[in-house]
Order: sequence, then structure tokens, then C-alpha cells
Amino acid sequence: MRRTRSVIRRVGLPAEIRFGGERNLALDHGDIAWVIAATALVMIMTPALGFFYGGLVRRKNLVSTIAQCFAIFAVVSLVWALWGYTLALGPPFNAFIGSLDDFGLNNVGMAPNLGYSDTIPELLYFAFQLKFAAITPALIIGAFAERIRFKALLIYIVLWTTFVYVPIAHWNWGLGGFLKSLGVLDFAGGLVVHTAAGVSAVAAALVIGRRQGIERLDSRPNNIPYVILGASVLWFGWFGFNAGSALKANELAVNALVVTNLAAAGAAVSWMLTDWVRKKKPSAVGIAVGAVCGLVAITPASGYVGPMPSIIIGLVAGVLCNYVGSWRARTTLDDSLDVFACHGAGGIWGTLATG
Repeated sequence: MRRTRSVIRRVGLPAEIRFGGERNLALDHGDIAWVIAATALVMIMTPALGFFYGGLVRRKNLVSTIAQCFAIFAVVSLVWALWGYTLALGPPFNAFIGSLDDFGLNNVGMAPNLGYSDTIPELLYFAFQLKFAAITPALIIGAFAERIRFKALLIYIVLWTTFVYVPIAHWNWGLGGFLKSLGVLDFAGGLVVHTAAGVSAVAAALVIGRRQGIERLDSRPNNIPYVILGASVLWFGWFGFNAGSALKANELAVNALVVTNLAAAGAAVSWMLTDWVRKKKPSAVGIAVGAVCGLVAITPASGYVGPMPSIIIGLVAGVLCNYVGSWRARTTLDDSLDVFACHGAGGIWGTLATG
């Protein structure tokens, strides 16, 4: 402990912020129980995404798409435990990246890290944030679905998590992060998760290029029940994603849960109505995708807005993402599953709406 405290002082983080005194180590079992439950809810979002994407691709790629999401969860879990957590949310090296003091979860245990929460163990905070780190790169695979080798995908995921997600997480959520210091509001990941994934999806699709013979491909969803199942479980898991980000079982978590549901409902309805106007009929896939767009848009705002603003955020998200997807289809960009339209446009809109 003495050696650890001296290391923390050398990187400029007071030891009492990291460990607290004995008076500050009163863990709250209610908060612990809620964050454990929220962590489990966020965990199921990654396989749910596999079913959501798997239902949208061609039948021959269904199993591989689901398997990719499972593999990404496993790989990122190890990356996050070894060096991801310490570089993103450990003791700061500077405003742009954390230090390696917590490499391999060194110093991360049952004491709370008062920089994040004073009522749950830091090890639980690590586990909660791991689920965010795992689903973010999984979102990107929808942009280049059906055209990347598995080995190349795994290498990409390790590199992207290390050099893109980790720094952005530190900027927004880490101790001393420069965007956090500027007062940027991102309650549960509108910038860190969705905008980062959406913009990266465009970059990846441009680098990999279009599918050969895309004009002749039957791009209709191969399994609509899987799409609806995936969207439903994502909606369910998102309650942990947003409400769990309060890190306490309190009024803030309750509000985040309520506005999450209302925004998703608003976007599902507005996407459905937009399809009705533009295509003369709604679709089951459109309603499901619209709900996900609403969930994306409310993510950064869920800790800051009330029920009525959340409905507006959702209604706008459904229309906006629908039109962005239609615009993308008229370009040469082969974003297979419209990751940018959903997560990029939705994340940017939600961040701007947060203020």
C-alpha cells in the first residue's frame, strides 16, 4: 500500500482520491447490487447485437456475424483487463491518456475509487466499464459485414480498442481527461461509444471498399425475427447501460431508465411514420432499427434530461437516422448495416441535444 500510494502521488493523483481514508470506504450494498445487475444487463447487449446484425445480413453470413460479436467480447475483455482500463480510467499520465500503474488490474480491488464512485468497489467499476468497451467495437462490424476475414477482424479489434476507444474514454470519463475538463457532457457514451463507432465505421468501410457485385446482391434481411429479438434485448440491456451509469441506486438512475424507454419509443414511432410517408408502409425491421436509434440518441443525455425532452430527442432521432440511411444508400459508401446512420448520426444528435 505504501508503494502504491507513492506511485499515485508521482502521477499527480492524490492517494485519498484513489483509496480514501477508512471513513470513505463505507460501501453501499444497494448500489453494489444495482451496478452488478446493470453490468449483467450491458453484457447481454453484445450477443443481442450479434442477433440484430445476424438477422440483417445474408443467410450465409448469419452464424459468422453472431460468432464475431462473441469473439469480440472475449478479446476485448482481456485487452481491458491487461492495459485498456488503466490507460482509459486509471491514474492519469496526462489529459490525453492514463498511466500503466494499473496494468493487469494492479491496485484495482475492493476499495472504491473516489474519482468515480464512493460506494462501489473499483473492481466492479472496472467490470461495468468493460462491457462498454466490448460492445463498442462490435458495433463497427456492421459497416463491413460479409467482407472481412476473421483473423484480420481480431487484429483490428485489438488495435482499435487500444488506439481509439481507450484514448476517447480517457478524454471523456477519465480523471483529468481534457474533454471532461472542458465540461463536455456524455452521461453514458454518446461520444465515447456511438459517435466513435459510427465515425470509425465510415472509415473502415472506405478502407475495405465495396462488396463485389453489390448491385446484384439480395440485401434483404434474412431473419426478421432475429432482428426484432436482437433489438428487444438491446432495448432491455440499455436500461443497464444508461441507468447503470449513475453508479448508484438513486433518483438519477430512475430518471435515466424512464427517459431511455421514452426516447426509444419515440424514435420507433417516428421511424415508422417516416416510412409510412416515404414508402407508403412501415416495416418490422424499420420499427426495430428506429428504436435502436432512439436508444443511441438518448445515451449521452439520459442523466441530464427529463421525460418530455427525451421524447423529443427520440422523435427527431427516428426521422434523422432514417433520412441519413436513405442518403447513404445513394452514395458509393458500402456501410452494410448503416452503422453511421444509426450510431454516428444518432450519437451526434444526442450529444448536441444534451447541450
